[in-house]
Amino acid sequence: MALGAVFWGGATVDTARAESYGAGMHVLYMATNGVSDPTKASIPWHLAVNGTIEVGHTATIVLLGDAAEVMKSAVRSTLEGVGLPPLRDLVLKARERGVALHV
Repeated sequence: MALGAVFWGGATVDTARAESYGAGMHVLYMATNGVSDPTKASIPWHLAVNGTIEVGHTATIVLLGDAAEVMKSAVRSTLEGVGLPPLRDLVLKARERGVALHV
C-alpha cells in the first residue's frame, strides 16, 4: 500500500486507510440544539472534527432550527459544552478541515 493522501470530498484522506476500508465514508451530522443546551449544540461539531475527520472520513454539519444560533459570532465565542472543547475552537477546526456546513 502506498502512503500519502488523496483529495476526496473537500478533505484529505489517508490512502492506506482508504485502501483498507474502501473510499471512505461521508458522515452527515444534523444539529438541532442552540444556546439553550451548549453541550448538545457542541456535540455534532466535536464528533465531526475530532472523530470523523481525524480517522480520514469526510463530514457535513446541517444546522436546523435553534442550532442556527451558533452562526452568530457572539454566541459562538461564548458557547462551551460540559466536557467538550469551546465551540469557537470546534468551528475553527471545522473550517480548517473543510467540513461542509448547511444552515
